[in-house]
Amino acid sequence: MDRPLRSLKGVGEKTEKLFQKIGVSTTEELLRYYPRNYEAYEEPIPIEELKEGCIASIQATIVSGVYVNKVRNLQVITITAADATEKIGIAWFNMPYLKNTLKKGSVFIFRGRVARKQGKLQMEHPEIFTPAAYGEILHSLQPVYALTAGLSNKTIGKLVRQAMKEQTLQMEFLPEEVKERYHLADDNFAVENIHFPANMEKLLMARKRLVFDEFLFFILAVQMLKERTETAKNEFPMTPVWTTEEVMEGLPYSLTKAQLNVWHEIERDLQSHSLMSRLVQGDVGCGKTILAFLALIMTVENGYQGALMVPTEVLAKQHYEGFQELLEKQGVASCRPVLLTGSCTAKEKREIYEKIASGEANVIIGTHALIQEKVCYKNLALVITDEQHRFGVKQREALTTRGNPPHVLVMSATPIPRTLAIILYGDLDISIVDELPAARLPIKNCVVDTSYRKKAYAFMERQIQEGRQVYVICPMVEESEGADGENVLDYTEKLRSIFPETITVAALHGKMKPKEKNRIMEEFAEGKIKILVSTTVVEVGVNVPNATVMMVENAERFGLAQLHQLRGRVGRGKHQSYCIFMQGNGAKETSKRLEILNKSNDGFFIAGEDLKLRGPGDLFGIRQSGLLEFKLGDIYQDADILKSASEAAGMILSCDPDLSLEQNRKLKEKLGQYMKEDLQNMGL
Repeated sequence: MDRPLRSLKGVGEKTEKLFQKIGVSTTEELLRYYPRNYEAYEEPIPIEELKEGCIASIQATIVSGVYVNKVRNLQVITITAADATEKIGIAWFNMPYLKNTLKKGSVFIFRGRVARKQGKLQMEHPEIFTPAAYGEILHSLQPVYALTAGLSNKTIGKLVRQAMKEQTLQMEFLPEEVKERYHLADDNFAVENIHFPANMEKLLMARKRLVFDEFLFFILAVQMLKERTETAKNEFPMTPVWTTEEVMEGLPYSLTKAQLNVWHEIERDLQSHSLMSRLVQGDVGCGKTILAFLALIMTVENGYQGALMVPTEVLAKQHYEGFQELLEKQGVASCRPVLLTGSCTAKEKREIYEKIASGEANVIIGTHALIQEKVCYKNLALVITDEQHRFGVKQREALTTRGNPPHVLVMSATPIPRTLAIILYGDLDISIVDELPAARLPIKNCVVDTSYRKKAYAFMERQIQEGRQVYVICPMVEESEGADGENVLDYTEKLRSIFPETITVAALHGKMKPKEKNRIMEEFAEGKIKILVSTTVVEVGVNVPNATVMMVENAERFGLAQLHQLRGRVGRGKHQSYCIFMQGNGAKETSKRLEILNKSNDGFFIAGEDLKLRGPGDLFGIRQSGLLEFKLGDIYQDADILKSASEAAGMILSCDPDLSLEQNRKLKEKLGQYMKEDLQNMGL
């Protein structure tokens, strides 16, 4: 039974608010708040074997007093501990109460990261255990959750255990034959072992089941929505027009062979008896936007309306200005575009709505604002969405249910191998633009460790003095307990103190209000901000041809496909662009993975190679993300589970298309819940 979080012992108003910050307000949401990684507690090692940068456990005796020093606004507690092989300094920050625990002569097990300070190794901010307490968790896997300031792993773990104890066991919702066929664990086993796995084997079994569920629900939802649109007849027949040919001839560059092929597929679709549902995939910068513009021109020339929907206001504005410029240069008078975004004033919106309803505006470019109730189209024949993973099935459906369903064209820069794309976008035909325009200079890449940082900053400064701009990507928004990696807020402050005042540094992340995000992206696009420190929200953000450097901190924490997409933010102008991948740990495997980026600028090749390199141990911590934000599943590394879930969905629906049989009753309930909640979370 799902209950409010407050019903758990120890959850007062303050704790409740902290949990709301991470999107958890009920016991069910808590149980589905999965760890992002696991700590393996191994046997302690001798101090002399410690290496810089590693996380390790040591059993040692405190051989000094406990010293408390104030450094800036930090209280630093230091001790010296020793075993039979060596001595080591240990430090904690802002934990003054420890001086009551730490006594000279006491023996503890310390587990933490080893760093080098003033030429000596030191352990920083370790966990402290008595030997007996450590013995209890030895060789086990302890969950590490994504946290917010004030919440600890301990608190979450304790409440998860309590919720499991009190929650009645869930009724299994998967049909027995599906579980048997794909060797899946029970739902209850999976939930327990994703939080507290006894060993790696049980963890992988639990994860496989939960990932399977995620994919199955998603595919069932797509398939059931597809049923509704498939039967639709093409009410907007079109014929080819000369204007598109003239525009192509008048361009200052020639379209690549790949662009021409895809354009002919789009043209053919628009003339067909049935409606177009096409996905155009291609790397960032391969020239998908011009194809969208040509499709809009053909639609207007046939007497209809077309809409282009993009994920951010800044990008919508850029597309609108780019389209206007094209129309002016090529002398196309038939298109009358308008820009519709959330930040238009109420008066502007009313005027735009009128123009759309009367048909005066025949090209509508904008954000989610295009699918609001108030927008009435006169004869919308074509809908183009850019960066599919930010909108999805639900939004496409919202547009297709206004009057007669239109043709749908979806653009994506996420390199997904065709086999997987067919499953994920089961309702779409697939075209691939697999060639970059000849004029584009390839991006120069380098993979370095943190010792290179000084040089990187000097290089960034030189580029800015030459009039260019820089992106810095960090894996986290703010410092959170249990996660070591650079975060946007602290890093922005750090760069402000390093670079001269004349160089404006600004932060961008997903927790900001949309208005604030837009302002920062606009100022960066206009060249007022020189260095933009951001999380991956910048993936789909904005087109800044003047940005020539991208530095990715803790590059080992991102999936390769995602790094490749981020890299596509630079190299869009006429100047040489550079990408610096800074790795926080020097592990060989990491270097090997990142080297693939060094070798290739082909997104499909990179996604494929990344798959080959991963073992079961990499399932946590590295997420391709970007595509559909599944909680656990990753379409690249879980490609096999995705295929099984797709097969299972086909099998279930072929016998029971609307899930009305008794054996699918529970599944139908779960799916209804999922379509209501999770699809919304995914932006679908």
